[in-house]
Amino acid sequence: MKQISIALRLLRIEHWIKNGFVFAPLLFAGKLGDVSKLGMAAGAFLVFCAAASAVYIFNDVRDRDSDRNHPVKSKRPVASGEIGRTAALCIACVMGVISLTASYGICVPFFRTVCVYIVINILYSLYLKHVVILDIFCIASGFVLRVLGGGYAADVKNSSWMIICTILLALFLGFSKRRNEICVLGKEAESHRKILSEYSVGFLDQMIGIVTACTVISYMLYTVAEETVEKYHTRNLIFTSVFVMYGIFRYLYLMYQKGRGGSPTRIMLTDGPLAAAVVLWAVSCACIVYGVL
Repeated sequence: MKQISIALRLLRIEHWIKNGFVFAPLLFAGKLGDVSKLGMAAGAFLVFCAAASAVYIFNDVRDRDSDRNHPVKSKRPVASGEIGRTAALCIACVMGVISLTASYGICVPFFRTVCVYIVINILYSLYLKHVVILDIFCIASGFVLRVLGGGYAADVKNSSWMIICTILLALFLGFSKRRNEICVLGKEAESHRKILSEYSVGFLDQMIGIVTACTVISYMLYTVAEETVEKYHTRNLIFTSVFVMYGIFRYLYLMYQKGRGGSPTRIMLTDGPLAAAVVLWAVSCACIVYGVL
């Protein structure tokens, strides 16, 4: 049982929730009721779960020494010594092969998307995490590639608005993550992650302010755009922006007032109000897109 527990922690299963972004194209295309397309999106979700676990493990192996200086990451299986470097890399390779093989079976464009996702994350672990600002763009790219992959897998078209909103939201989470690392680690920040010496709380606060405003405004513009109204035959989508604003403001509250901006996944799984906002947003969008409201 202990070995299974270690393996599950190594795979970071709780972070698989991020792969839910693959269902976004299907939701806004009004095709959730299409069983075959839903099945392909579910397959894409599982593929990204395997791919994400592979890159998480690779990154854990690369960062095992610096992770030992982090109050939370030091408890990860590789950093704590619960599993060896070779064994961890073997598991990463298996997960990587599974994801690539399965993605090719879905469709070639999706396979290419997964390849790009894995390559970017490997380059991030090896070098790009040490390049200021670009490191955050690499983190954000993972969310965008999930959305693109979901569209390819389900054979639905991604709107430009969806890509824009995803990029901005992902940047918001990335800058928030860096800010939390600096605040939590304090003087030890640079010893854990060298790139943190290139950032300051003041600079990150400015970036967070910019992307927060851009995210909210972009989403609201999307809901009232002529192409959106024409597509869904309603202007009611604007009302879902209430949940978007509340969710972002709640996240900012947790980050600034409670010091909980380190892991978006952990916050989503542990903060009831934020989770409720996300669920209500998804349900209200589905009801409007499918003509219930």
